[in-house]
Amino acid sequence: MTRFIPVRETILAGAILVLLLLTASRFAGFVAPSNLANVFNDTAPLIILALGQMVVILTRCIDLSVAANLALTGMAVAMINVAMPGLPILVIIAIAILLGAIMGAINGVLVWKLAIPPIVVTLGTMTIFRGIIFLISDGKWVNSHEMSPAFTAFPRMELLGLPVLSWTAIITIVLFGIMMARAQFGRSIFAVGGNPHAAVYTGINVGKTQFWAFVVSGALAGLTGYLWVSRFAVAYVDIAGGFELEVVAACVIGGISIAGGVGSVSGAVLGAIFLGVVKNALPVVNISPFWQLAISGSAILIAVAFNARAGRTKGRIILKSAETTQ
Repeated sequence: MTRFIPVRETILAGAILVLLLLTASRFAGFVAPSNLANVFNDTAPLIILALGQMVVILTRCIDLSVAANLALTGMAVAMINVAMPGLPILVIIAIAILLGAIMGAINGVLVWKLAIPPIVVTLGTMTIFRGIIFLISDGKWVNSHEMSPAFTAFPRMELLGLPVLSWTAIITIVLFGIMMARAQFGRSIFAVGGNPHAAVYTGINVGKTQFWAFVVSGALAGLTGYLWVSRFAVAYVDIAGGFELEVVAACVIGGISIAGGVGSVSGAVLGAIFLGVVKNALPVVNISPFWQLAISGSAILIAVAFNARAGRTKGRIILKSAETTQ
């Protein structure tokens, strides 16, 4: 679980490389460093959200409200910027993270204290968050000319040749890599997902751990909400509609087990990059973007089948070990 590039992730990295080479055979410029940097920048929001979703899935939960959280936070900070254009960007970012974390905490409390299945909770809050966007905006858009130049410029600012949006994804990857490998919270996440009953006996509060997983996912969704709205310079009710499915797909393709307890940061990142490359490569080779859904769905089925087979194999090994120790 803590190895940086396990075998499964190596296979996925190879698939991404093959996809890049096939695309380059039709359009060599696709693998130019500048274009690959643009592909990574386009995929950065998905990477950030996939890492948050990974933490939730590892605890045997799921968060289907991340895109609605993103949209509501994005609309809220856009409206705040219109009302107070002089508000510093760092304050805007802090507000976005806080709003996202609060929405994540709502999910966490409902799962933890009321023992409602996570899929039911997050389906409900997904609809509620979308409804709140309509209520606070009255169904109107916030367009680029209403936003301050600083608000829209921040994610596009370049540092060492990469936009701030890309650097945000890179920093998030590094922090999550450290957290999942070294921090007590990361070990608790794996323990809760791997065997919640055993985790209780080690002093881990399963419900509380799941609560904080939702808070982390919500905070990242809030941060992404600001980055998304400021980058595209528009906020509306249906922003990022259906994006939660891509987030879950990135995790599953990256080897994050829906059953919990199995997965890695590198897997979630590679799963997101795989979908990002597919999304950007299809128009280049003159394939309809609608095929992205079919390709993503096929990749999910293959990943789930692979995970299920691996799980059965582990089960047989564990059983055999138990028999030999008796």
